[in-house]
Amino acid sequence: MEENYKPLAIEQAVQDSWEDSGVFNVTEDAEKEKYYCLSMFPYPSGKLHMGHVRNYTIGDVISRFQRMQGKNVMQPMGWDAFGLPAENAAMQNNVHPADWTYSNIDYMRDQLKQLGFGYDWDRELATCDPEYYRWEQWFFLRLLEKDLVYKKTSPVNWCPNDKTVLANEQVIDGCCWRCDTKVEKKEISQWFVKITAYADELLQDLEKLEGWPEQVKTMQANWIGRSEGVEMDFSVSGTEPIRIYTTRPDTLMGVTYLAVAAEHPVAMEAAKGNAEISAFLEDCKVMETSEAAMETMEKRGVNSGVKAIHPITGEEVPVWIANFVLMGYGTGAVMSVPAHDQRDYEFANKYGIAIKQVIFSAEGKDDDISEQAYTVKGVLKNSVEFDGLSSADAFNAIAEKLEADKKGERKTNFRLRDWGVSRQRYWGAPVPVIYCDDCGTVPVPDADLPVELPKEDVVLDGSQSPLAAHPTFPHADCPKCGKAAKRETDTFDTFMESSWYFARYAGKSNNSMLAESAKYWLPVDHYIGGIEHAILHLLYARFYTKLLRDEGLLTCDEPFKRLLTQGMVLKDGAKMSKSKGNTVDPQGLIAKYGADTVRMFVMFAAPPEQSLEWSDSGVEGAYRFMKRLWRQVYLHVDNAQAVPVLDKDSLTDGQKSIRRQLHLALKKATDDYGRRYTFNTVIAANMELVNTLSKFSDESENGIVIRQEVLESVLLMLAPIVPHICQQLWQELGHEKDIVVESWPTVDESALEQDKIKMMLQVNGKLRGDILVSLSAGKEEIEKMALANENIIRFIEGKSVKKVIVVPTRLVNIVV
Repeated sequence: MEENYKPLAIEQAVQDSWEDSGVFNVTEDAEKEKYYCLSMFPYPSGKLHMGHVRNYTIGDVISRFQRMQGKNVMQPMGWDAFGLPAENAAMQNNVHPADWTYSNIDYMRDQLKQLGFGYDWDRELATCDPEYYRWEQWFFLRLLEKDLVYKKTSPVNWCPNDKTVLANEQVIDGCCWRCDTKVEKKEISQWFVKITAYADELLQDLEKLEGWPEQVKTMQANWIGRSEGVEMDFSVSGTEPIRIYTTRPDTLMGVTYLAVAAEHPVAMEAAKGNAEISAFLEDCKVMETSEAAMETMEKRGVNSGVKAIHPITGEEVPVWIANFVLMGYGTGAVMSVPAHDQRDYEFANKYGIAIKQVIFSAEGKDDDISEQAYTVKGVLKNSVEFDGLSSADAFNAIAEKLEADKKGERKTNFRLRDWGVSRQRYWGAPVPVIYCDDCGTVPVPDADLPVELPKEDVVLDGSQSPLAAHPTFPHADCPKCGKAAKRETDTFDTFMESSWYFARYAGKSNNSMLAESAKYWLPVDHYIGGIEHAILHLLYARFYTKLLRDEGLLTCDEPFKRLLTQGMVLKDGAKMSKSKGNTVDPQGLIAKYGADTVRMFVMFAAPPEQSLEWSDSGVEGAYRFMKRLWRQVYLHVDNAQAVPVLDKDSLTDGQKSIRRQLHLALKKATDDYGRRYTFNTVIAANMELVNTLSKFSDESENGIVIRQEVLESVLLMLAPIVPHICQQLWQELGHEKDIVVESWPTVDESALEQDKIKMMLQVNGKLRGDILVSLSAGKEEIEKMALANENIIRFIEGKSVKKVIVVPTRLVNIVV
């Protein structure tokens, strides 16, 4: 055996052996419990960063542990390969997006292999592969047949830098989630998927997700936003009534104005011939519409001059056009009750609109509205026949009155809006639709799929949709009548690809979207990724799974049984980023210390859910431990020619002690890996074991057996985290099989039994030593042993002992 630890040579040899044996390639096995472990696939940006390393190490550790439990473990890897960065890189470097993407994939694949991740590379996929997005297009057309997708003109979030539409979820603090440019509002025709048709199920099924963090489930529940309310009409003379929805019908008698969106028909009509209103509507067109921006922006409006009629009192109510009402949300109109809504209160004060209080405290206190709106529920006054009712009772009474008069009805609403999936870029999956003047919107026939991106004559200058400007791509013949027609030039939002990739890994097929094997593997047993995906990717993936189920392609309702959201990697207290100049290159660390050291550090520095603070000294410490472990095996192998059999009946106290420490560590590691996912404590316990072993100088036959047992167990416990060194040392200890196919070790319960216990010794409350005491020892015997201890004699010499306090099984305190 080599005396010195040489990580790079060891890791290359071990990785080569894994690749040659195909040990991580799996198929369905009815005899074994399946375990599908998946980390969110990366965008092939060029190089792995430390966030990737942490994410994928967590997934690999879980996968390897579950494999040792005898399960049929699948851990695949692929590439979320479409997206704007490739187009931007193409413009900057004068390279085709496909060339840039595939070059990055090749480099990053090599990096992942260097880190020793146990992936089934036969299942690798890239979402930019036409064989992948062919089935995405096919599925889109199935949804079109079911009326679950549609096209309409609507106000959208527009990124002027990327020149594409953004979903509401992709607008962060009023800016584009990718490039941080301020987002504008724009009217555009685009495709939508009816996620709202599944809103109730998406909300209710959150209760099934027992293995998900509560924070993520709460974020999704709030985003779906189910509410019970009443929809009602305020009639307008000579035109259609204005329909509003409210969750507080108890405040209806306090309505002093209606507010409508700038795109509402009432607003558009009022703008005709009115310069002030027209100017206001123009201002609204460039307004940010993200939730954060709407919350903080100045609330502005203009009186439309239109009067609506209150559905119960018959009184006239002025209609204002307001920038805080969006046409894309609800009906594009809201009833405003300044006395009981703070936003309405501030708007009414700003424009001199009446404020009428109709809800009062049942106790008659703290309901003054001179300074702010009274927003809590209470008792109605100034509300005609509803006076004296509680808010809850008034909800029902007013709803019944409106229903009886055919002016309104109870309704359940959702905050969730349909998913806009059109993007005006090149590097995405083309929407498979053709527009014919005679036949209308015509789906591309299945036999003509995939609709592939053109590879030549693509102009990427950021000024327009590259597909719309392409010389040949927009031109197609109508599949129905054969006449010249126009091809759709939008591409899909990249979240379309990432919403089903986990199923494609499990059911790759040339002849269908998903093979039957997908039903065997899904749902994913453990999914690992950042909490920043809580609403976007995770909600869409849940939705897509239900769509696939309803198409008969899957049998599960949810895609991911358990979700682990790992913390960020920080340096100097800040998230690592190129802009901050605080990144650490994993490649340099691997070259210097080896992959195992990098893996060990990122698993030891913090539990997976917590943020990890980078520490160069921590990396050095991990490397030193690897060398100590290597040294212990080297010394043992060098000294022990043949390992005898353990004679449990003749174990000394020292031998029993180290075996007890070993099996306590093993018992805890089993729980830490399998339930708690606290891998740092597994490492800490094994560091202590190696430290104990370095002081264990027993060269008896039992001593040699115990040293072998401890070293084997340490290697098995650490194999999921540092697999290369563990495999090499496993073979040095005399094993022919690779450690990767070994089973998890069994706890020897007899080793945990104690006939003696360690008790702390104190003098005047200060720790001065310890003693091993028989469990059957009485108080007097323990006192005598304590007073006879060499350390204690030194501290009590020349002093009188006033009393000896014995705390059973814990300590002895000698008061002098």
